[in-house]
Amino acid sequence: MSSMRSRLRPAVALAACVGLALTGTATATAEPQANPNLPKRLAKQVDGDKSNRHLIAMQRIAETSGGDRAAGTEGYQRSAEYVAGKLERAGFDVTRQEFPFTYSETLAESFSVDGTDYPVRIMNYSPSTSEGGITAPLAAIEPDATPGCEAADFGDVTGQIALIKRGACTFAQKGQSAAEAGAVGALVYNNEPGMVNGTLGDPDAGVIPIGGLTQADGEALTGLAGTDATLELRALMEERTTYNVIAETRTGRTDNVVMAGAHLDSATAGAGINDNGTGSAALLETALALGGNARVNNAVRFAWWGAEEFGLIGSTHYVNSLSFEQELDIALYLNFDMIGSPNAGYFVYDGDDSDGVGAGPGPYGSAQIEASFVDYLENSVGVPTEGSDFTGRSDYGEFIAHGIPAGGLFTGAEVVKTEEQVAKWGGTAGESYDPCYHTECDDLGNVDRTALDRNGDAMAYVTGKYALSTEEVNGVAPQAPKDWKKLAQQRASQRVMTTQATDGAERS
Repeated sequence: MSSMRSRLRPAVALAACVGLALTGTATATAEPQANPNLPKRLAKQVDGDKSNRHLIAMQRIAETSGGDRAAGTEGYQRSAEYVAGKLERAGFDVTRQEFPFTYSETLAESFSVDGTDYPVRIMNYSPSTSEGGITAPLAAIEPDATPGCEAADFGDVTGQIALIKRGACTFAQKGQSAAEAGAVGALVYNNEPGMVNGTLGDPDAGVIPIGGLTQADGEALTGLAGTDATLELRALMEERTTYNVIAETRTGRTDNVVMAGAHLDSATAGAGINDNGTGSAALLETALALGGNARVNNAVRFAWWGAEEFGLIGSTHYVNSLSFEQELDIALYLNFDMIGSPNAGYFVYDGDDSDGVGAGPGPYGSAQIEASFVDYLENSVGVPTEGSDFTGRSDYGEFIAHGIPAGGLFTGAEVVKTEEQVAKWGGTAGESYDPCYHTECDDLGNVDRTALDRNGDAMAYVTGKYALSTEEVNGVAPQAPKDWKKLAQQRASQRVMTTQATDGAERS
């Protein structure tokens, strides 16, 4: 890791100094005009076959790097350099933004009651049991409007394993409340079909071992309250360093940047080809089709986030590294996390909260972003869509927390597909959108390439649309720089001065 850090220091320091607001050198040629056909051109160029080639690369990287591409591993670094190298050759200004995080890798996860084994998933950053696990009576907590969110919900569960329904508060809060009531372990079962794949969000948030169960198993187990259960949840945790890859066009306004991102890291269980090779691959292909010297009114900044699977660490670090003025330079953020699920749904983040589910609307402008994706998918591709709540489970989270409008696409994870959705989209009812979510089988065979192609087109079109104008989102009318040559010289000068300062700091 130390040799990697030494290679990254100049670029990392550049990110810290200028927050990626001024980047690189633009073409110093006669003033170009933004291409009004850009969205359609990009949608035509970004096809599934090109994106699939990047997925093949990620699969091979994983297979020759220990089986995964998790942040802080060789597989992630090789994936990041694969992406960065292509972007640099395409003329982008590329920055590697380094940050620390706590790496966690599952060592054991098992749960049995009265001789029957039940699938269980350790929550990220859960404390570990001892080797061989803990054996204790099972305590089923009666669900209410806020199940397991307060210690009073549990009664006295001293020395027991608490069984809690998902919902209303964080997994960390449920675990803390269970511990306050005396529990030695906790299990959270889903409030909809499918497995709970949870995170405590912070290494310091866990107080007792905690894992996730399916809705069906959790409901069945409530009838076994008082029966001895054995729970083993163990994970390796250690401090590591990784980095985001961020690339920006050398053209377009830098005070009204269009930003698009996808997390590049896999879960530790496997290659992560759908989650999130699909979003990363299509994003890379969109960037390559656009090019670093594109004729755009607004600069376009692409990001491949690290350590998303450990709690949105990379994107959170990035947003929190920006000054308020640098935040204002970002017009909007587009997020692409799992866009080729094998039993795909076609979901668009619900920017206006028209579904009335969960977290409410996104910041102003999010409704317009949602409408752009819906319009393209339904009218240009002919695919009906549904809304997806801003649950905070992906990298848009810190952007909307800072008031930056956001939107994006999603084809579903562990939730089960309904009969009504099968009637609209095809696929298999009663099966999750991605049966291999966060498991070893998330490989090249775990992708709906039709969904990848359609969503890649939508990604490219909407990114291109906002590269021309964000007026519908934030009222900023399209305005090409009056003097592109002068802008190019300013950017080049800024980069040289910052790099010289960085090099001087490294030598001192």
